[in-house]
Amino acid sequence: MSVVGLDVGSQSCYIAVARAGGIETIANEFSDRCTPFWGEGSTPQITHANNTVSNFKRFHGRAFNDPFIQKEKENLSYDLVSMKNGGVGIKVMYMDEEHLFSVEQITAMLLTKLKETAENNLKKPVTDCVISVPSFFTDAERRSVLDAAQIVGLNCLRLMNDMTAVALNYGIYKQDLPGLDEKPRIVVFVDMGHSAFQVSACAFNKGKLKVLGTAFDPFLGGKNFDAKLVEHFCAEFKTKYKLDAKSKIRALLRLYQECEKLKKLMSSNSTDLPLNIECFMNDKDVSGKMNRAQFEELCADLLQKIEVPLYSLMEQTQLKIEDVSAVEIVGGTTRIPAVKEKIAKFFGKDISTTLNADEAVARGCALQCASLSPAFKVREFSVTDAVPFPISLVWNHDSEDAEGVHEVFSRNHAAPFSKVLTFLRSGPFELEAFYSDPQGVPYPEAKIGRFIVQNVSAQKDGEKSRVKVKVRVNTHGIFTISTASMVEKIPAEENEVSSAEADMDCQHQRPPENSDTEKNIQQDNSEAGTQPQVQTDGHQTSQSPPSPELTSEENKTPDADKANEKKVDQPPEAKKPKIKVVNVELPIEANLVWQLGKDLLNMYIETEGKMIMQDKLEKERNDAKNAVEEYVYEFRDKLCGPYEKFICEQDHQNFLRLLTETENWLYEEGEDQAKQAYVDKLEELMKIGTPIKIRFQEAEERPKVFEELGQRLQHYAKIAADFRNNDEKYNHIDESEMKKVEKSVNEAMEWMNNVMNAQAKKSLDQDPVVRAQEIRAKIKELNNTCEPVVTQPKPKIESPKVERTPNGPSTDKKEEDLEGKNNFNAEPPHQNGECYPNEKNSINMDLD
Repeated sequence: MSVVGLDVGSQSCYIAVARAGGIETIANEFSDRCTPFWGEGSTPQITHANNTVSNFKRFHGRAFNDPFIQKEKENLSYDLVSMKNGGVGIKVMYMDEEHLFSVEQITAMLLTKLKETAENNLKKPVTDCVISVPSFFTDAERRSVLDAAQIVGLNCLRLMNDMTAVALNYGIYKQDLPGLDEKPRIVVFVDMGHSAFQVSACAFNKGKLKVLGTAFDPFLGGKNFDAKLVEHFCAEFKTKYKLDAKSKIRALLRLYQECEKLKKLMSSNSTDLPLNIECFMNDKDVSGKMNRAQFEELCADLLQKIEVPLYSLMEQTQLKIEDVSAVEIVGGTTRIPAVKEKIAKFFGKDISTTLNADEAVARGCALQCASLSPAFKVREFSVTDAVPFPISLVWNHDSEDAEGVHEVFSRNHAAPFSKVLTFLRSGPFELEAFYSDPQGVPYPEAKIGRFIVQNVSAQKDGEKSRVKVKVRVNTHGIFTISTASMVEKIPAEENEVSSAEADMDCQHQRPPENSDTEKNIQQDNSEAGTQPQVQTDGHQTSQSPPSPELTSEENKTPDADKANEKKVDQPPEAKKPKIKVVNVELPIEANLVWQLGKDLLNMYIETEGKMIMQDKLEKERNDAKNAVEEYVYEFRDKLCGPYEKFICEQDHQNFLRLLTETENWLYEEGEDQAKQAYVDKLEELMKIGTPIKIRFQEAEERPKVFEELGQRLQHYAKIAADFRNNDEKYNHIDESEMKKVEKSVNEAMEWMNNVMNAQAKKSLDQDPVVRAQEIRAKIKELNNTCEPVVTQPKPKIESPKVERTPNGPSTDKKEEDLEGKNNFNAEPPHQNGECYPNEKNSINMDLD
């Protein structure tokens, strides 16, 4: 299984994978670990400005008439239009036709590219992944990102907040964290990227991470610093060169790129630095200069905004400066010295840069993915995130028009988390979820969605039914009403009496299905300090006015106990009919803000599949075209070089003419042909080119294999001659066998002489008489015939037997030396217990 973490930023992306016992950030096909939205380099963004899409991350889950969208629209090189559902659409040219794509589709295209990069690197399919999102993303924005992943076929195991991913990457490798029963270590993480500023405070214990709080400025990032420089130089160029850079989008984009480079240079140099752009506008070159002090003065208002989220974080978490053990910074914009200085000054301590500023988020996502995957064994490390915005529920009472309101999740509440609310209802009812503090949410719509609990009915005796509703913030940070059930009382049969009694006695003592959830709820309520109004899993957590329609099963338990006590003291009553309590699951209809319908989502999935297939076909077409172009250039070069001798003059001129005609065709009517046209054109060229190439290769290889054949013939001929001369080494070979060797040698030698003579009569521009492959086959045939004969082993000679006698070994030994070989069983000669001076008492052997 593959384990992949994706950091999808506003301007560029990073991919991290788990393998070889660690986390690795992988490179794309250009050997770059950073993948820009528009591809490698800056050329596409400038040359195809109107058709290159970037900075669309913040368009997720928003309406076209959103004030943020309308403001951003003015600064984009491509067109934004309204979709049929009121969402944001991006108009581009695709396959020479104008197309309208949703933000989810554009993001899906980007994810497809990242998925392909990961698959090419891992050499296996990629399905499971963890994707990063800003901590301030709302439910609508998060659902939009999940839809984009679904369009591509990615199974997103978790949408992980940027800062939580950074904290996990920091904490999981720490070996010196305090124990679970000790005071946690508080670390503040600060991230300023291209378009947003995020901070979070995290508490670390051994094997445990808890996010205490988050704060952010979604509109403060590196692009704001770039914009300050662009405004400055636009004004300077207008005065100095009478050029309006804002009037042409390509010129403006070039200026943005040069200003970004200048900003990075000023981070490491405090002297005056030049800005030069050739042929900026109207064939005019422009230049300017700036130093770090001027830049900081220019961005003074932006630098002042840095402290606002920091103050907000400390206020939320009730932390003091001295409580913070360390401050870690990540994100490209934190490299600006003035930004570092502001953060360090606020906390009164040196800031730490132990994490990779660019890759920390992707690595944290990969670690989380490895933890969730069964294919990897990861050190136990629990992650508790925080709810960024308080969430409330509102509902209508049955008997009156007044509404009930209840804040189910406060700000920085632990997540993921579930709570159960109990309602008294006699019919279907509706719950509406919304953000309690709309002013603190960087999103124009406070509403999350409406949830209708269906199929609710009164009990048979006319009483209202008790309906249990489970609300949850899931692992993606998305609020949902996951389940609803109605407690129904039904008469029990005689054989069910005992089980019914057990149900009635134990219904309030039975532990919930999810013990971890109950543990979390108890912990949360013990910390919160609540009022006894709305019951959640038997614990009172609401701060809303009392609601007669929300009750607690736990509150009824003492009354039931008192009734049981009275029954003991009172005389026996008439036997009452036994009842059984069952939970009936209820369907929930969810109407969410900016939720893609199933039909639309399926259409997007189908469209993406077609585009992926089209991309594959287009790649094959381009590869076929490139193959023709490459063949033309290769042969034109070699026909005047190594191939020149292997083609006659007439064919040489004709082939050169054909190559030139093919090249002209490629850049004229052949510019945009079908794949088959290029395949046919290549085959036409290869009919002439391949024989030339073969002649050249044969002329290179043939002398070498002829030499090898000659060496083998000499080898076997020498063995045959030694045999005829009664060489003792070959006495064990039968004469008939050796005759076979001599025959094979003579036949092969005759064949070689004939083909060599025939080949010598051929010119280089003619096809060879014999090919290297045939000569190799002859060598193989010769070896197969001769080698078994000349290498057959000698018959074994038995070692002399030494008979033991009572006085020692017998002296009856063979006197002959076994062909001069050492007998390793014999002991070396001794004299008075010592070896002779000229003998060795050990044998050194090199064993391979």
